[in-house]
Amino acid sequence: MFHRADPREGAAQSGWQTVLAEAVTDPQELCRILALPAVLAEEAHRVAGPLRLLVPRPYLDRIRRGDPDDPLLRQVLPIGAESEVVEGFSRDPLREDQATFTPGLLSKYRGRSLIVTTGRCGVHCRFCFRRHHPAPALDGDEDRLERALDHLARDRSIHEVILSGGDPLVLEDDVLCKLAERVSRMEGIRRLRIHTRMPVVVPQRVTDALLAGIRQVPLAVVMVLHVNHPAEIDGDVAQAIGRLVDAGIPLLSQSVLLQGVNDQCDILAELYERLIDLRVTPYYLHQLDRVSGAAHFEVPEKKGVELITGLRALLPGYAVPRYVRDMPGSLNKQVLA
Repeated sequence: MFHRADPREGAAQSGWQTVLAEAVTDPQELCRILALPAVLAEEAHRVAGPLRLLVPRPYLDRIRRGDPDDPLLRQVLPIGAESEVVEGFSRDPLREDQATFTPGLLSKYRGRSLIVTTGRCGVHCRFCFRRHHPAPALDGDEDRLERALDHLARDRSIHEVILSGGDPLVLEDDVLCKLAERVSRMEGIRRLRIHTRMPVVVPQRVTDALLAGIRQVPLAVVMVLHVNHPAEIDGDVAQAIGRLVDAGIPLLSQSVLLQGVNDQCDILAELYERLIDLRVTPYYLHQLDRVSGAAHFEVPEKKGVELITGLRALLPGYAVPRYVRDMPGSLNKQVLA
C-alpha cells in the first residue's frame, strides 16, 4: 500500500514532492542562504545526530536573514544544547512503547487509536518528541501494516482513528486515501483525524487531488494543524488553510510552548487571532514533552499558566486553547490551564 517517493523521479513528481526533494539538508547551505555565521553550521553538523537538518524552502523563506535568534530558525537549526544530558529528559518521554499493541498502532486513550503512518516529515523540528523514533512506522512494511489494520478492525471499542507519524501528508494522495478507505470500512469507526504540519511548512501539499480524496472519505474527517508562531503563516499558508476549510474539513490547531519561540503573550495572541481569522479553532497548547535533546526549549509550567491567563484577558474564549501536558500512562491529557 505504501510507496516511498523517490526524489529522482523528476518530472513525475508533483509540485509539493519537488518542494520536499529540494529541501535544505546541509547546515552550511542554510547558513549561507540566511547570512548566518559559519560557526552555526559547524555546530549543527556536530550535534544533529539521526534527526538531520530538513527545512523546505517555503518555510525557509519566512526566516529572517542574519538573525540567529529568529523563532522559526530556532525550531529547525541544531544547536549545541541538544547534546546536553539533562535529568528528567529521555528518549521516549511518553513511554509509547507501553501503548503499542502492535508495531505502528498506538492506543493511549479510550475509544481512539493512532496509526504511525510514516517516520518521514516535511520539516525536522528540533523539539520533536519522536525524534529518537521509538514508534515504528508502517510505510514500507506491508506485513506490519496488515497486522496493525487487522488489530484495529477487531477492536470494536475504537471509534476514532488518528493518522500521525512523522507526517501522514508526506504520503502520496492515493496511498493516504486507500488507508482512509480501509479504516472507514471498519465497524464502529466514526471519525478520522489527521495530524499534520505539512500545510504550514509546505502549503503546496494542499492539492485538488488531496481535497477530492478527503471529501470521498465516508467518515467525519478532522485535521489538526501544528503551528507555533504567527510568522509561520504567510499568504500561501493562509490560502492552503482556506482551501481546506472551504472543502468542509474542520481545522483545529495545536502548538508547543517553546522557550525563545512563542513564550510571550503577545506572540501567542497574534497567532491565535490569526488562526481564528482563518477559521481554525485553537485546540491545544502543549507543554514540551521532555525528550532528550530538547531541554533548552522547556518553559516552566508556572509561566505557561500565566500566559494562558493573559490570553484570556485579551481574546474571546473560543480563541484560547487548552494548555495541556501529556502524561505517560494517563487516560487523558492533563489540563494545566
